[in-house]
Amino acid sequence: MKILVIEDNKSVCSMIEMFFAKEGIEGVFVNDGLEGYQRFKNGTWDALIVDWMLPGMDGVTICRKIREEKLTVPIIMLTAKDSESDQVLGLEMGADDYVTKPFSPLTLMARIKAVTRRYQSQVPKDMEGIIQTEHFNINKTTREVIVDGTPITNLTPKEFDLLYYLAEHPRQVFSREQLLESVWGYQFYGDERTVDVHIKRLRKKVETSSQPFFHTVWGVGYKFDDTTKTDEI
Repeated sequence: MKILVIEDNKSVCSMIEMFFAKEGIEGVFVNDGLEGYQRFKNGTWDALIVDWMLPGMDGVTICRKIREEKLTVPIIMLTAKDSESDQVLGLEMGADDYVTKPFSPLTLMARIKAVTRRYQSQVPKDMEGIIQTEHFNINKTTREVIVDGTPITNLTPKEFDLLYYLAEHPRQVFSREQLLESVWGYQFYGDERTVDVHIKRLRKKVETSSQPFFHTVWGVGYKFDDTTKTDEI
């Protein structure tokens, strides 16, 4: 799980980060509202935690803008405001839950799990197995892949499986051993080159010179990211 936290209190961020580590959650922390909103727009997140009072852009505005764009992501608002009218305003602007400062990290974790469960249970049946990113539309059931509106019809079954697995975990770095276990279902002892070969083929079939999707993280493995352009290919 990857969660964006937009909060300008560094001690609160440190506390949340510590509990995220215990739960195996990847947290990205931003201290400015406008920067946080742009970071949200440029990434894929499992949840958003946003403070009400922020420099640059306040949390209520961030919630409202996200919901106006029909983006479905669980949002929890953090705030020192505890009046009923403030809570109602935050919820009306698009927050799914509301945690008043000071708060227990255990309470926050329980709220995160609750709102993400609700969102997962609301996924339409016809959207199950479908991954939609900035450039990709991947259907696991029909095994169809569309990149920037163009169908990709020449993927082998294992190339599709590898693409789907990486796209299902955007920006997460996997070692060759992990990919072999997760995609092939077992280990190729002593020979991890099959992963390199499949990544090379996927790059040739779906990438352009100006838009890489499969990134090499030297000394570790590979990751999928179609939201930014990097030089690590």
